[in-house]
Amino acid sequence: MAAPLTVLLIVAVTIRAALFRSSLAELIAERVEVVSPITAWKRVVEGLALLDLGVSPYSGDVFHETPLIIYAFHFLVDYAEITFMLADVITAVALYMTVKDYNKQVFRKQKFALEADRYPHDCLELIRSPRKMYYIPLKVAMFYLLNPFTILSCVAKSTCGLNNSVIALFILSTIKGNVLLSAIFLSLATYQSIYPLTLCAPAVLYLMQHQYIPVNFRRVSFWWFIVQYAFMYLGSLFVIISLSFFLLGSWDYLPSVYGFILSVPDLTPNIGLFWYFFAEMFEHFRLFFLCVFQINVFFYTIPLSIKLKEHPVFLIFMQLAVISIFKSYPTVGDIALYMAFLPVWNHLHRFLRNIFLVSCVLLACSALFPVLWHLWIYAGSANSNFYYAITLLFNVAQILLVSDYFYAFLRREHHLTYGLYLKRKDGSEATLILK
Repeated sequence: MAAPLTVLLIVAVTIRAALFRSSLAELIAERVEVVSPITAWKRVVEGLALLDLGVSPYSGDVFHETPLIIYAFHFLVDYAEITFMLADVITAVALYMTVKDYNKQVFRKQKFALEADRYPHDCLELIRSPRKMYYIPLKVAMFYLLNPFTILSCVAKSTCGLNNSVIALFILSTIKGNVLLSAIFLSLATYQSIYPLTLCAPAVLYLMQHQYIPVNFRRVSFWWFIVQYAFMYLGSLFVIISLSFFLLGSWDYLPSVYGFILSVPDLTPNIGLFWYFFAEMFEHFRLFFLCVFQINVFFYTIPLSIKLKEHPVFLIFMQLAVISIFKSYPTVGDIALYMAFLPVWNHLHRFLRNIFLVSCVLLACSALFPVLWHLWIYAGSANSNFYYAITLLFNVAQILLVSDYFYAFLRREHHLTYGLYLKRKDGSEATLILK
């Protein structure tokens, strides 16, 4: 498997290097779908210029990335293209190793369940075979590296690619069962954009499974593990935040980074749900609806964790999707990360209901984004309503995609418990309705 992965990495790097040298690079770097006021490379360069002049990069309203990013690029600015390509490679390799380990665990659990005769005899066709699972890690790496969204994000030098690499390393550390590294990478991801805080729940659930600690509120071992993980996570976050303070010499970055993410003052159009709504909002309603919009990212964590407590890896996929849909400044790079996991769930295809329609809508919206932007900004024959309509449709399609996979996952688990062909008491075929 190493040879195909190496070829894939070479092809992916070649595509990116060719686009970096083309005239399209500058055009891509200006696209609002690809970069945001937080992740735009142009703003990083302006922040570096202020830093070189001895002025705090957070003194104005230009730079909103974290101090570690700007100080890292203070040394790597001449190697920015290599840095972003390397970030994509690290993400892809981390996802490859993650899925490879996860598949081994799935196969082991299936083997034990089959030996214990836990599955109904009529659902054996739902069991995943090693032959079908063999190429899934490579497909995941391919889905990430060759996804046009990932390529555009890399060529635009969006710092979203760096965030994705940190999250991928966090997932790999969690799957490997390394509690300390998992907490460190999760704190680093939270430091970058706040929203990965919701990934704490699936990480804790998975690591408890890995150490055979039951999810039981009455058990001392349950609370002791949570305290341990919280201590490592908060300790790592404290060290990173303190390091940022010592590098910068002030706390100016806190309102400029986290206040900016939470208060959404920049209403530059993007593929998210915030910008148009708050551009039309009366000021005295702003705080209320800001809380309503922001709570969406965090609200679903508890119910999803309760429902998927036995399946934390699928919960990670769901949480990544929720973050990319409901965060305040999303880009296509965020979408590329959770879409890379779709090959892992290819065994759910028989239960998906709207996959063809949703795929067509996503493709159509992706093509219409630049068209409607041109009609609005340059041709003047359209307005912001057209662009926001496509944004809404794009996000609705993502919600339908994720909910469809959620339904398919629950239905497969139900069949693995009660059988594939359900019967009524009178012997007639029953219809399964999941509510």
